[in-house]
Amino acid sequence: MKRSGEDPSGMVKPSGKFEEGGRAFRGLALKEEGEIHMSKLVPPHGSDEVISLLVPEAERAAMLEHARTLKQVRIGSRAVSDVSMFAMGAYSPLEGFMNEADWRGVCADMKMENGLFWPIPITCPVTTEVADTVAEGEEVALVNEENGEIMAILDVTEKYSPDKAFECQHVYRTTEMEHPGVQATMELGDVYLAGRVKALSEGEYAEKYGELFMRPAESRAEFAKRGWSKVAAFQTRNPMHRSHEHLAKIAVETLDGVFIHQVLGKLKPGDIPAEVRTRAIQAMIDNYFVPGTVIQAGYPIEMRYAGPREALLHAVIRQNFGCSHLIVGRDHAGVGDYYGPFDAQDIFDELWEGALVTQPLKIDITFYCRKCDGMATAKTCPHGKEDRITISGTEQRRRLAAGEDIPPEFSRPEVVKVLQEYYATLNG
Repeated sequence: MKRSGEDPSGMVKPSGKFEEGGRAFRGLALKEEGEIHMSKLVPPHGSDEVISLLVPEAERAAMLEHARTLKQVRIGSRAVSDVSMFAMGAYSPLEGFMNEADWRGVCADMKMENGLFWPIPITCPVTTEVADTVAEGEEVALVNEENGEIMAILDVTEKYSPDKAFECQHVYRTTEMEHPGVQATMELGDVYLAGRVKALSEGEYAEKYGELFMRPAESRAEFAKRGWSKVAAFQTRNPMHRSHEHLAKIAVETLDGVFIHQVLGKLKPGDIPAEVRTRAIQAMIDNYFVPGTVIQAGYPIEMRYAGPREALLHAVIRQNFGCSHLIVGRDHAGVGDYYGPFDAQDIFDELWEGALVTQPLKIDITFYCRKCDGMATAKTCPHGKEDRITISGTEQRRRLAAGEDIPPEFSRPEVVKVLQEYYATLNG
């Protein structure tokens, strides 16, 4: 996959536009043997074009010099991740951090003031002390608090103090501090800055992950190149075990291809790093999928662990990437027992017509059945619980950390080998 600014995989754009690092990407077409074939991919969310907030490369140096003259506002990892998502166009058609009216509407009704469906607020939290130094109508430079990099210029249109308990109750369905999403929200600054974002950086992701870091424009180009119009996204923050593989293969059977799309942003302590996951997932793809049916990529979101609401956000994002479906299995984006196993599937049924084009591919709980001698779901396996081996990432991580064997019913041996090598370095 070529980087921005290059002609991605032979794509031409006679009826649309693709501005490098820029504003919009639309009207995708594939040039093949002298003919032009328009893409039949789903449209971006709420627009006919993907809106990237990354300042065009030709203007970036001057804009960065300007940013150095502005007030510096340090932002945490979640806001840094969100700036990266703005920059690549994953949050299209948003043009910046939400104001109070949009924040409240999204929390309460999953709807912005202009009627756009959006399931989780995208905000820029700062401390009260910092907010007191910022005036509405002022430009400020957003700086990554971890490494000092200037990420963006924010044109501050509003600052407000949110009711965080209200936000958590609606987004996470709980205000318990044991929930990692609630804890993260409560520990953020008490004032949110709103306004248009001019992104100056995509963060470390493009350099660190290379071709794995794929922007919406690039995924759409790749899907069109392959002739795919029906694409299922598989969201993961874990290495893929046999249940995950089974879900992806169900999608391959019914659609054109699967987009294995993994989280590159900050995770919970104990989660397996993206570099290790990438190798493990690729080992599974190389050995157990038909070539040309799967694409592996990554994106810079920071998980919220918001269960049903986050499943909807994942669908919005995948619509921007060109995916017609999102695989939603058991306890998607959940944590602990805060959500029922199928809450993330059921919430799609609550949406109003036209809210979302990308649809859930709802799949029952998967397991290995000894009598069936293979992977199955409750819809395909007639046998009892005593014959079923329930597979979970949590149990697999526990076994790996303890140095225990991973049975082949859990994970493929090629995948286990990669993971065992990683855990050996931890134990060492």
